[in-house]
This record gives sequence, structure tokens and C-alpha cells, in this order.
Amino acid sequence: MSTAQIAVAGVGILLLVLGHTLAAHAGDAPGGKVVPISPALCDDMKSHNVMRPESPVSCARLKLVTFPYIGFDGQVHGNGEIVVMDAVAEHVLQIFGKLRDIRFPIAKARLMNHYEGNDSASTADDNTSSFNARKAVGSNSFSMHAYGLAIDLNPVQNPFARRAGSTLIFRPSSGIEYANRFNDRPGKNFRGGMAESVIDVFADQGFVIWGGYWDNPIDYQHFEVYPNLAERLAALSPGEAQAVFRQYVERYRTCRRNAPQDSPRSKCIRD
Repeated sequence: MSTAQIAVAGVGILLLVLGHTLAAHAGDAPGGKVVPISPALCDDMKSHNVMRPESPVSCARLKLVTFPYIGFDGQVHGNGEIVVMDAVAEHVLQIFGKLRDIRFPIAKARLMNHYEGNDSASTADDNTSSFNARKAVGSNSFSMHAYGLAIDLNPVQNPFARRAGSTLIFRPSSGIEYANRFNDRPGKNFRGGMAESVIDVFADQGFVIWGGYWDNPIDYQHFEVYPNLAERLAALSPGEAQAVFRQYVERYRTCRRNAPQDSPRSKCIRD
């Protein structure tokens, strides 16, 4: 074989390897990816009280979303992880991609396994999270977190608050610093990670309910899909659930595009 033939063959091999590499990552969005829950991760979720026998969804209906994010130090951190229902996973990846693009700061995003499924420990650590097979606060019903259909964003900057007479009790307690939702936090991006500036980012990907609009409790960190949709998505096959959720998202987007400029977002929120 001549030198020229060897060179051509080498280029051919390089292109073949590159083609396989590109094909292997064709389903990854830039800066993040969606992968199935591995048996090892599922076992870890069970051993750390995140996946429980009574959970309304199994590991087979969940996805792991990994993503880089902008920290409060202004730097890119490549270790973001969150577990959500399969039907919404690609939309969640888009949410965190958009937050990164606009440089919205996130304190951290670790799986609930690191906190033994303890919501109080996670929020005190200012951890952004989703799936946790637990009941809603003060209720015997499953939280939307138990379906992987709710996201808590920067819980210190966006605390949970419950009225007790004429006062508000904040959880975590450090969140009281952010009781003034009109404080622009000079020197910090997007009000220091406060959720008000990104409500539309979540809504545009199907997380149309924001707990900051609630009366009591007020849950500034909490975004979720329309609750009546949860059981329906859980009962469908993965492919059917993804199709239904895509249609749901598109209906909302179409409604918002066609609505008068001053029309409230609630006019477009429906089951």
C-alpha cells in the first residue's frame, strides 16, 4: 500500500469513528442529556428513602437529567442532576438549558439520595430537586414530587412560607432573608436566584403552576404541571405520555401567543 493509500485509509477510519461518536450523542441536547434510571441508581434511591414501595411511579417511568448550570459564583458547574418523569424529561432539560443561557444562578442540583429523601435537609442546603416519593406537606396525598412532575428551585432564595396568625413562618429559616420579593439584590443576577424572573421559562415547558401565587402556604420554590394531568401521565405508556405532554405544552404556548398582551397566564392553564 502506498503512502497516499495509507493516508486515505486513515482518514476513512477517522471519519467512521467520528460518525459513531456523533450517532451515539445524537439524542443529547447541547450541555446536558437525558438517560434512563440504571438498576444501580434505582437501588440507591430505594436504599436512601427516595423511592418507596407506595410510590405512584416506578424507576422505569423516571429519567435522569444531567446539566451544567451557572452557580452563584458566576462559574459554570457541570454536575447538575435531577430525576423527573419520563414524559417531561426533555422539557426539563430545556428549562435548565434556558436558565444557563440567561445566566440565572442555581446554588446546587443534587439528587435527593444525598439527603436520605429528607425534604427539610435538601431545602436547608439550598438544593434544586424534583423526584421524591413523599406526601404533600400537611396532606395524605402524594406530592407532585412523587410523580417527578414538580421542581423546587433554589429553596433558600425561594422559601416555603406558611401563615401563622399575622406572621409568616419560613422554611428553611434562612429563607427569611428573601421575604421581600421586590428586593432587586444589587450586584446579583436575576434577583439572586429568585423565581419570579423565570416563571415563563418553566411555564413554556409545561410547568405552568407556580407556588408563589398560592395564598397559604406560599411556595416560592415550587413549579409543577397541572395536577390533574399527573395520574393520567402515570397511567399511560412512556410514548403515549410523552405525546400527551407535548400536546399539553403546545396548547399552552399557542394560547399564550394568541392571547392579548395583558391577558393573565391563568387563562391558558387547563387540564
